[in-house]
Amino acid sequence: MSAEDREKWDQRYREGAYASRNYPSEFLRNRADLLNVGRAMDLACGMGRNAIYLAELGFEVDAVDVSLVGLEIAREKTKERRLSIQWLNEDLLSDWTIPDQQYDLILMIRFVSSEVLVKLPQLLARGGALIIEEHLQWPQGNVVGPSSNRFRVKPGELIEGCKELDVLFHYEGLVEEPDGSMAALAQIHAKKSNG
Repeated sequence: MSAEDREKWDQRYREGAYASRNYPSEFLRNRADLLNVGRAMDLACGMGRNAIYLAELGFEVDAVDVSLVGLEIAREKTKERRLSIQWLNEDLLSDWTIPDQQYDLILMIRFVSSEVLVKLPQLLARGGALIIEEHLQWPQGNVVGPSSNRFRVKPGELIEGCKELDVLFHYEGLVEEPDGSMAALAQIHAKKSNG
């Protein structure tokens, strides 16, 4: 991602984009009871809605995003709630410092990168979970989300990226968004074996 892309995301957050999304991902909420609380990493966390939710559940959270503006908004929200989250301003596509620790949960919601995806299983602790939700390439144009397939996963791409993990849940298809619009999504919840 270029400096131009970083500025684009900073500008979006300055202008109030996604401000109404102050709730966690429904997919994450639906899987939360199956997670072991521990250390979590939220990739492309934006303004921190999912990282904050995980911290409220008791996770120790590292949250990474390219936008310093988005992270500052998130930081303010955590002060209000008296939560401790490590906010990391890094570009996952070019200057990401891959952690030398392992996580009990890695979350990647609506950020597409096959290069990042293939690195995630090695960052999971034994028994650790990977929860990913991405916009899916879809033949009809009547779905919300990115207009370019570059920002959507191909059918089967998440399963392929998680082939060394145990898949607990996988779905590809239409999902109704909280605002009533329809999104074509790929979702996966996979786990590293304890053995």
